[in-house]
Amino acid sequence: MKTAVQYEESLRQLNFKVYLQGELIENPVDHPIIRPSMNSVKATYELAEMPEYEDLMTAVSHLTGNKINRFCHLHQSTEDLVKKVKMQRLLGQKTAACFQRCVGMDAINAVDSVTYEMDKKLGTNYHDRFNSFLLKMQQEDWTVDGAMTDPKGDRGLGPSKQADPDLYVRIVEKRDDGIVVRGAKCHQTGALNSHWILVMPTISMTQEDAEYAVSFVAPADAEGIFYIYGRQSCDTRKLEGGDIDVGNKQFGGHEALMVFDNVFIPWENVFMCGEYEFSGALVERFAGYHRQSYGGCKVGVGDVLIGAAALAADYNGAQKASHLKDKLIEMVHLNETLYACGIACSAEGYKTASGTYLIDLLLANVCKQNVTRFPYEIARLAEDIAGGLMVTMPSEKDLHHPVIGKVVEKYFKGVASVPTEYRMRILRLIENITLGTAAVGYRTESMHGAGSPQAQRIMIARQGNIAQKKELAKAIAGIPAKG
Repeated sequence: MKTAVQYEESLRQLNFKVYLQGELIENPVDHPIIRPSMNSVKATYELAEMPEYEDLMTAVSHLTGNKINRFCHLHQSTEDLVKKVKMQRLLGQKTAACFQRCVGMDAINAVDSVTYEMDKKLGTNYHDRFNSFLLKMQQEDWTVDGAMTDPKGDRGLGPSKQADPDLYVRIVEKRDDGIVVRGAKCHQTGALNSHWILVMPTISMTQEDAEYAVSFVAPADAEGIFYIYGRQSCDTRKLEGGDIDVGNKQFGGHEALMVFDNVFIPWENVFMCGEYEFSGALVERFAGYHRQSYGGCKVGVGDVLIGAAALAADYNGAQKASHLKDKLIEMVHLNETLYACGIACSAEGYKTASGTYLIDLLLANVCKQNVTRFPYEIARLAEDIAGGLMVTMPSEKDLHHPVIGKVVEKYFKGVASVPTEYRMRILRLIENITLGTAAVGYRTESMHGAGSPQAQRIMIARQGNIAQKKELAKAIAGIPAKG
């Protein structure tokens, strides 16, 4: 396994082409806006080195029998699925941000079972190709970015009906040695902190969309791939040189638009090439795994936010107020409900034909449906407890100013025994998670990541088995089965 230091150095060896605020960035690793997101991924390597976290952060490879980072692992049991959620909660607690490797972990698990079933039915050899890549991924401890979401253009039209055919990633040429692809993937979490990109179709395809039914891997810095870095609320605070106003100086996340400008993919790296009838299964399984993930990572960040709100109450001198105690209890209740859903869909998982374990898809979708709501309420309660000062207090520079610093210190103090700086720090942390850069991962990603709320409701409708429930009611009520 890579050490945290080795991971950082491995990124420096890559030749990314990334644009940020209209400029081509020469050194993404050390750029002050990007660096905190790299630190979050780095934590997944750092914790894996610690004996006290070995059980959660590492696993035994089913390919080699060697110890590997759990983010490179295919789930071999329901215990693995449960440990995944616990690991994600731990990392959320340690970073209070998106640590970005979940998408790739969920992608490899989905691609594994689907390629196995594809080969069995069609006589292709995609699964062997995938296993060859997975072996290298485990040996090199690569961070892999799972790339699913296309720009989509006009949502009322399918991929092949778009005015611009590149609004979904597609195959533009098939050659003896591979394929050439063109298009883009949006909202790519942690792409610039990844070694490889694993591309999947974004929706279930039809025969007329066969050229869009494609899955493959490519080096993150491959020829023809470039990135446009996404803006985040309050992101330029990272350029100011301080550490209070950013709220979370060390850790963060990032999103990017990933563009494929006629990228060549050798056949050994292609896992789907026109087999449109399997695109739906791949989308469904990846989405299920990723919806399970949110029952871990968002809960860990929620733990930090609940702690910050409790400290804000302490520093405000309001910790004994019964209504604040009740709000903290409600925050814990909502957070643990999310965790319970993540654990439940894991414990109810089952073995697929390839041997990899899949979560209970219904419960995974219920988990994510709750995630689209509960973090927003937790954030609202945190803002309620924190008070208006969270968004009206002066800057860190004002606090340290030789003339007005003492005024800030005097008039923004809460409890006399608590330094004003501590109060400002905890309020900035709450602001960061609820309104600032971390709100991308904790709020908006909770809404739209792994599919928007309606996507889960569609899956719940499919898997809810209303017909069986009708029969249960008939039996209890004494109505004949055909009545």
